[in-house]
Amino acid sequence: MFDTTRQKPAPPTDDIPRLMVLIDTEEEFDWSQPLARENTGVTSMRAQQRAHRIFEKYGITPIYVADYPVVSTDDGALPLKELFDDGKCLIGAHLHPWVNPPFEEVVCNLNSYPGNLPAALERQKLEVLTETIAERFGERPIVYKAGRYGAGFNTTETLEALGYRIDTSVLSHTDLRGDEGPDFSACGAAPYWFGNNYQMLEIPMSVGFAGKMRKAGTRLYNPLNSRGGLKAHLPGIFARLGLLERITLTPEGINHQEHKRLTDAMLGDGHRVFSFTYHSPSLAPGNTPYVSSEDELTIFLDRFERYFDYFMGELGGRPATPLEILDAAQPVTTG
Repeated sequence: MFDTTRQKPAPPTDDIPRLMVLIDTEEEFDWSQPLARENTGVTSMRAQQRAHRIFEKYGITPIYVADYPVVSTDDGALPLKELFDDGKCLIGAHLHPWVNPPFEEVVCNLNSYPGNLPAALERQKLEVLTETIAERFGERPIVYKAGRYGAGFNTTETLEALGYRIDTSVLSHTDLRGDEGPDFSACGAAPYWFGNNYQMLEIPMSVGFAGKMRKAGTRLYNPLNSRGGLKAHLPGIFARLGLLERITLTPEGINHQEHKRLTDAMLGDGHRVFSFTYHSPSLAPGNTPYVSSEDELTIFLDRFERYFDYFMGELGGRPATPLEILDAAQPVTTG
């Protein structure tokens, strides 16, 4: 999924904008503290219904990519299974290695990216997660998102061996090597085919550039965000002048006007598939940096509704699951 010479475009067969809603469904932990195996609380899963009142209004069927603490416990799995059994969501897999058996690796930042693990251990962990989801929900997941976007050079082979069809791990236009993670700098935000015989579909996270200089965004972003660039406040200056800003399609720390600027820019560049993502613990105040109170939760959920109004109304877009995006993708051409 990293090698751009082994990717082939997978645009939809029509020109209709499609919106996928994907939730990183995981345990609660203090993001400012070191990772720990004992952080496995999942009480926030009972709060997910708050978003479904909005999803149902717009005909959205989200996908919960769920990790081991969620699917292996009643506190996590039962609220999710209620939604799943009612046809209100789909289930995928989300691998946080530090809380997913077998526990053979040292818990550290490097090993928090699943793709950094030895190939056999990455596969063993994903096998355990896949089988646990199958047992709990009655069907095997075919959609995957690596925890911390941590896909690696062995991940594709593992996904193919376990029967996955769709990956959503790519954080487009982003280099995480400074934090010991993968480099997605060369990967854009449009879906593409990859893997053996190009039978797997990548649906990257919708990250892109807006502003008059957005065409040069990939080249300019790292220099602007270098130590010197940050010291001179260059990212903020460029954003305020309408020259360049990097935006992620998420309600976590991103407001409606930013969502619109990103979407308009991506549409102008030919994108027709969009991924709106957030973390499940954000629905219970106090679990993530983005929602610390009921007032902030109200603002957070208002961003859902305002964006869906804009996307489905003003743009004439439609909601789509990853499976619908797969079905609508143009077949791979090998010529």
